[in-house]
Amino acid sequence: MIESIFIELSIIIIIAVVVSGIMKLLKQPIMIGYIITGIITGPYFLDIVKSMDSIRTFSQFGIAFLLFIAGLSLNPKIIRSVGKVSLLTGVGQVTFTSLIGFTIAKLLGFPTISAAYISIALSFSSTIIIIKLLSDKGRLETLYGRIALGFLIVQDIIAIVILMVISSFAKGTVTVSLTLESILIGAVALAVVVPFSVFVLPDLSKKIAKSQEFLLLFSIGWMVLLSAIFGYLGFSIEIGALIAGITLAVTPYHYEIKLKLKILRDFFILFFFVLLGSQMAFSNMTSMIIPIAIFSTLVLVGNPIIVMSIMGLSRYSKRNGFLAGLTVAQISEFSLILVSLGVSLNQLGNDVLSMITAIALITIFGSTYMIVNGEKLYQRVSKYLSIFERKGKKVEGHEHRRDGHYEIMLFGCNRIGYTLLDSIKKLKKKFMIIDYNPEIVSQLSEEGYHCIYGDANDTELLNSIDFSSAKMVISTIPEIETNLILIDTVRARNKKAVIIVVSHQIDEAMKLHESGATYVIMPYFLGGRYASTLIEKYGTNVKKFLKEKTLQIEHLKMRETLKHEHPRRQR
Repeated sequence: MIESIFIELSIIIIIAVVVSGIMKLLKQPIMIGYIITGIITGPYFLDIVKSMDSIRTFSQFGIAFLLFIAGLSLNPKIIRSVGKVSLLTGVGQVTFTSLIGFTIAKLLGFPTISAAYISIALSFSSTIIIIKLLSDKGRLETLYGRIALGFLIVQDIIAIVILMVISSFAKGTVTVSLTLESILIGAVALAVVVPFSVFVLPDLSKKIAKSQEFLLLFSIGWMVLLSAIFGYLGFSIEIGALIAGITLAVTPYHYEIKLKLKILRDFFILFFFVLLGSQMAFSNMTSMIIPIAIFSTLVLVGNPIIVMSIMGLSRYSKRNGFLAGLTVAQISEFSLILVSLGVSLNQLGNDVLSMITAIALITIFGSTYMIVNGEKLYQRVSKYLSIFERKGKKVEGHEHRRDGHYEIMLFGCNRIGYTLLDSIKKLKKKFMIIDYNPEIVSQLSEEGYHCIYGDANDTELLNSIDFSSAKMVISTIPEIETNLILIDTVRARNKKAVIIVVSHQIDEAMKLHESGATYVIMPYFLGGRYASTLIEKYGTNVKKFLKEKTLQIEHLKMRETLKHEHPRRQR
């Protein structure tokens, strides 16, 4: 039995490697390769997936790791800063999508119960898929990424409550009493967990962190413990894993924990998408082509418009509204669970399940492309989006901007950017910092720096900056597309400015030079070059190297207090 499961999982992984490799060659998100693997290995093609319990268990671990790591990126300050708009957007989007979806379903001739199920299923978006996409793009720390994560969590809570209510009907229990009891149990659990995380975990983590292996094991154990507790109490492992991550986000070692667990996350999450693909049902869909097309359009286009409208009324820019809106352009795993539950209760037919499955496949594929290429899409449609933006001051934070001409402009002030600050200050020239992380902007502004909250991908922001008098423009952003846009914008107004950018690839560095970059920083080569300089300077003198070691440790400790990490391809 064990050998057969091992062989089955091995075949699935090998197929995933081949399909994902093809996706990489086609420059498509690897997640699509995972879903296609599930479809290929599912009952409609190779029919390899037999050990559903094992795959489902691996899938649950993947979900837990994904949300646990997302929780590590949050802290109470961040949650408070975007809590209001996240709550408003989450509840508003679910409400409006449900009403519109129900109306359309009734016009298409669906019975009232079926229309209710369909409308609710269309209103939920996949937190798991969106976190994976935003994490891969390095956009979870942006303002729109935080807001999106916030309203997706609100959606998940609403979905859980609805599933509990429907399940209570099936069991013949009293819905109101069951719901109130669950809320009370959840409140008690949080009342125990929150004080423990605030008063015990920070000091406990310092002792645990003395052993790297035990820190990793403790983190996994804490995640599994809270996931199991919340699952046992009738909530979900997702909520438990997310809360476990948030509680550890207050410790000084949360970045280290996150970095170590990313490998486990990427491995186990494979099985979630494989499972999702294998459960896609393709039968009885010929008569549903028109409803599938209409409902898919509602999700892909209507949901983002609803989010843009709500965020626009809340005085957020059209860009943040658009990028946040793209995150709701697919339906959730909760949608499939909801409709499956309706079928098991004999309230829905299999034709509705097949239709929702098709919509899930179409919208997951469509939204993935939209989110991955969000910046390019925004540049094409931005002039048509002004209707979603209220005039006047925006809440997202250009409040730190100070007008005037700047001789030096620094895009991105985390890690490399922060290292360059000391040298920039020594030049004694007026300079400005632009960063997409509102927390970093607020911190630097409090320290007296001239700052702008904004993203170098935002062409409207770049067009609002006066580059004509700049003598130096520095970008610590490793994405080549972003740097090419920045170089073109600066060179169009200033031929003489020194432009310094960052790259991790030789071919990309050469392209940046050809496009007008004055110098390209390559961190990995730069580190080796600095080490070779030390070797030439100190030779085999142990005392001098130990002195250098002491200075490096002090610097690393300072960086740790600033919450700087060292990922592979992020600024």
